[in-house]
Amino acid sequence: MSRKPPIDPVRWTPPPITPLPDYPAAELTVVPIPGHAPEDVVVDADRNIWTGVDDGRILRISPDGVPTVVADTGGRPLGLAVSGDGRLLICDSPRGLLAMDPRNGALEALVEKVAGRHLQFCSNVTETSDGTIYFTESTSAFTYEYFKGAVLEARGRGSLFRRDPDGTVTTLLEGIYFTNGVTVTTDGSALVFAETLSRRLSKYWLEGPQAGTVTPLVQNLPGHPDNLSTGADGRIWCALVSPVNAAAEWLAPRAPVLRKILWQLPDRLAPQIKPEVWAVAFDADSGEPVSGLRTHHPDFGMVTGLVESEGRLWMGCIGSPAVAYVAV
Repeated sequence: MSRKPPIDPVRWTPPPITPLPDYPAAELTVVPIPGHAPEDVVVDADRNIWTGVDDGRILRISPDGVPTVVADTGGRPLGLAVSGDGRLLICDSPRGLLAMDPRNGALEALVEKVAGRHLQFCSNVTETSDGTIYFTESTSAFTYEYFKGAVLEARGRGSLFRRDPDGTVTTLLEGIYFTNGVTVTTDGSALVFAETLSRRLSKYWLEGPQAGTVTPLVQNLPGHPDNLSTGADGRIWCALVSPVNAAAEWLAPRAPVLRKILWQLPDRLAPQIKPEVWAVAFDADSGEPVSGLRTHHPDFGMVTGLVESEGRLWMGCIGSPAVAYVAV
């Protein structure tokens, strides 16, 4: 890793914690892959699972569990979506928003810059039925390599963008706290997006009297939300990458210089993510939790992406060289 960039942390008060139901442990089926940290997972029309690993490769996993390397972005692939035309949409740090032809792995850059500024941390993406693409950037200050710096800094440098079918890019929201997952509701009336640092899910309304505004859906989560997806019944699945870290919460309201010092120390001395398998589904209207699982597994942990397909919840993670699924 190269020399760490400087951070400019601010004091902040973490939100309170509202407990979630105690979901039972579930029986995981772990599928090893040839690569580490498959951050997101999506499924295509042929029931293939797609993911990207931390060395830049894009993998297709066949319905019988056989992985194949299809492309290499040259960056770090993060959130994914399957476009209406069959292409794979890829959020890559630092390359931006890409589209990949699944037949031959050919890559096209869809968005590299917004308002003259290069995207640093394109995070997650979704598409509506008319071909409009919505995507997030977690922070404008750091690439994925230094995501812990963005967390320690605690500044609202995240954004939500729209890319119209003609290629026009519009900034919908900015100044948000580590924007991460984004998914469209089943009826197309709103987007649901996650802020990892603020530990909340919000709605950005696309239609109706509230169009263009943001309303809260779930607040004060006891863990840090990552990628999102919409289930077959309209529920919003949320990957919770880790529970709240007591040391990080203690540091937040104290002198920022403490976090500056911590950032310059070796990573092993920083507050660490506790590996577990945690996913929760929320009602898209009320925000009430309606399903979920929470467990530990020796070969899988730190869930960052998930997709429901044919009675299975597939999950990606940043803690293992594997994807996994459970029955739902």
